[in-house]
Amino acid sequence: MRGDDPKQPGVFSFVMPEQRVPQDHPLRPIRAMVDAILHELSPAFARLYSKTGRPSIPPERLLRALLLQILYTIRSERQLMEQLDYNLLFRWFVGLNMDDPIWDATTFTKNRQRLLDGGIAQAFFERVLAQARDRHLLSAEHFTVDATLLEAWAGLKTFRPKKPGPTDPPSPDDPGNPTVNFHGDRRSNATHQSTTDPDARLFRKGTGREAKLCYMGHVLMENRHGLVVRAQATAATGTAEAHTAEDLVEQIAGDRRRTVGADKAFDTGDFVDAMRDLNVTPHVAQRTGRQSAIDERTTRHPGYEISQRARKRVEEIFGWLKTVGLMRKLRHRGTDRVDWMFVFACAVYNLIRMRNLQEAAA
Repeated sequence: MRGDDPKQPGVFSFVMPEQRVPQDHPLRPIRAMVDAILHELSPAFARLYSKTGRPSIPPERLLRALLLQILYTIRSERQLMEQLDYNLLFRWFVGLNMDDPIWDATTFTKNRQRLLDGGIAQAFFERVLAQARDRHLLSAEHFTVDATLLEAWAGLKTFRPKKPGPTDPPSPDDPGNPTVNFHGDRRSNATHQSTTDPDARLFRKGTGREAKLCYMGHVLMENRHGLVVRAQATAATGTAEAHTAEDLVEQIAGDRRRTVGADKAFDTGDFVDAMRDLNVTPHVAQRTGRQSAIDERTTRHPGYEISQRARKRVEEIFGWLKTVGLMRKLRHRGTDRVDWMFVFACAVYNLIRMRNLQEAAA
């Protein structure tokens, strides 16, 4: 018998979002790990908010929503709120019931600085690492360091002289999309600056490549399972890659001998000497066609070849951050905010990696 198609919707629903999400859904183990981390961060959240006044949106829900934004590559907070309004899976993960109202997208803007000042991204990242350490997923001896360019949220038309002179061109015909001719114009970070994002720097990856306004994201990876153990975003300068890499390695250096793999860009005398001063063996890829700072003292050991194979896994991290984690084209301006989002995105990558390792071991 044919069923009816009633036009009158039901008034009440007695089904909770928890019952709608399958028990084997991939988000369930991530939700369990995130809830444990947010519970540990509760004292830190309490210090960020006043004890009087109107209750705010819980920071735990804001962070869960930001995590979903990275996981599902949602480009803006407004689109995220739209998804949260009708997506039952998103409501369950964030902690909203069926009839709970969503908040305005500007809530993220108002609370972002508070979370930034409290160092919540780094604290979240450290507790993700603590869970990985408890599961014996981290290597304490073998690491890889590398960096990638992050395109800034600023156009080249905003890259203008810091001190405009009397010979500057007149006002454009269209203020919203001005006509600019860069031909024959010598521009550099020393004389020019973006009016949209002053912290962004003009940088190019190599000879013959186009220059872009960008930042640089640095990662220190452990080689056993490819988890990120240190992450930082800095201004894109010619020396940022090596100097920041030294700082990240110094944080994990100790009395025990460690190895750090890297590509040919790190084959310099200064970097190799700095690693050896930290009691770290530099397993750096040798440059071809020129004198290399790596000699047979390092390359003759079988561990060198193992590090050269394992270090390529760091490209998987950068690939995920740019294709899924919203790091190909930044959505925030300023070094502090870019660093906050980069560290948080690396923490989300670790959560996914840990979930996959847990399922593979089951």
